[in-house]
Amino acid sequence: MKKEAYFTRLYSYLDEYKTVFIVSVDNVGSNQMHQIRKALRGSGAVLMGKNTMVRRALRNKMAEHPEYEKLLSTVVGNIGFVFTNGDMKEVRSMLLENRVKAPAKAGAIAPINVTIPAGNTGMEPGKTSFFQALGVPTKIARGTIEIVSDIEIIKAGNKVGASEATLLNMLNISPFTYGMSVVAIYDSGNVFDSKVLDVSDDMLIKELLAGITNIASISLTINYPTVASVPHSLAHGYKNLLAVGITLEEYGFSAIDKLKEILADPSKFAAAAPAAAVAPSAAADKKVEKKEEVKEEESDDDMGFGLFD
Repeated sequence: MKKEAYFTRLYSYLDEYKTVFIVSVDNVGSNQMHQIRKALRGSGAVLMGKNTMVRRALRNKMAEHPEYEKLLSTVVGNIGFVFTNGDMKEVRSMLLENRVKAPAKAGAIAPINVTIPAGNTGMEPGKTSFFQALGVPTKIARGTIEIVSDIEIIKAGNKVGASEATLLNMLNISPFTYGMSVVAIYDSGNVFDSKVLDVSDDMLIKELLAGITNIASISLTINYPTVASVPHSLAHGYKNLLAVGITLEEYGFSAIDKLKEILADPSKFAAAAPAAAVAPSAAADKKVEKKEEVKEEESDDDMGFGLFD
């Protein structure tokens, strides 16, 4: 009965929600899981279960939903499902924000590098042997142990040794934080890495424009017209037409006639440039005059008195 109830619940979530976060729950405690469920209330649902049950449930429905095969491939390790129809970035932020500090435990795999900072430890000189065993440079200052310089004692990916764990606990350093991490995202039959959510619209536009530029360059090189290259081809053709038209006295149109006038008398072009520059300044002068008029009118209206004088 429990299996049937679990299968029914999983199927109802798969029908109700289009997005599934496959999350790793290593080192996530029951209280932390409760807080995550509470934060997701109204935005999604969390479903945990044994991998064998999840695989069996998905295989039972693969005849009707062949896309579940992609979801089945993600059921590896200590994972769970978070179902949602909300904004994927917001939901991911909710999952990743709920983390708790944890002390270093002997035998655990370090998720990050751990460095002991320089400074006075407040510990008595009799405990110097702990520091010496790990090669931590120390000195005695005012009857206490002082660490001379920062030193990295654990590297990410390595197991935490008993000596390292003991020393960190003595220094009251909890270097690790644990919480849910997003392994993959299943959305509308597709599975992708959560890093895809970090791609912004600006990045997409930049890559798209770079691709269009490359296509246009290749098309122009091999003389093969494409949507990306045709505007450039037309522009080059127009420039060539102008170049040929200037050399022919009996042939011309408005654009060529203007070019011929400029070439014949460059002073016309020189006179046109300052005229274009004067126009904005004249408009600016008018704006200044209007502002001064407004100020004068205001000073006449209030007569030097406030509203409640």
